[in-house]
Amino acid sequence: MKSSFFDRLSGSSSNNDGFDSFDDELPAASISRKDNPLRMITPSSRTPITDDDSAAGGEGQLPVDVHQTQTDIVIRAFVAGVRPDELSISISRDMVEIGGARAEREQVAAADYFTRELFWGSFARKILLPQEIDVEASSASAKDGLLTIVLPRLDKAKQTKLRVKAG
Repeated sequence: MKSSFFDRLSGSSSNNDGFDSFDDELPAASISRKDNPLRMITPSSRTPITDDDSAAGGEGQLPVDVHQTQTDIVIRAFVAGVRPDELSISISRDMVEIGGARAEREQVAAADYFTRELFWGSFARKILLPQEIDVEASSASAKDGLLTIVLPRLDKAKQTKLRVKAG
């Protein structure tokens, strides 16, 4: 019986088991076109994707780009197919939460699909920010399916002198 990877890694199994990690590898010539992950996909080789192949009915994770400018942290995400009033954006000083849902406009039978890659259903994303931001001055806009959130960074090094009023 072969030892588990962890047993071999930790040295808890004996070295006399005759296991060589290269014993189980197949020569490159024996890999068939069917098993090759780099094979070309043709219409005849596609298999219909059913709802069972999707994210198991769970919530999708929204892909985002986050970058900084001199004064702001900017978050961008594609939210095509979602109206701005259907988006939920929650902002705190160190985190942003974006949520929403895409609803399919027409019902198509799973057997009628050749390829199914679009995500339909609810999605959410929590983004931890690298720096505290000014929540009150933050803004969000959506144009052509691109959501842009601008979060002004707080400058902790900035100092202000206060004058004490008498009376």
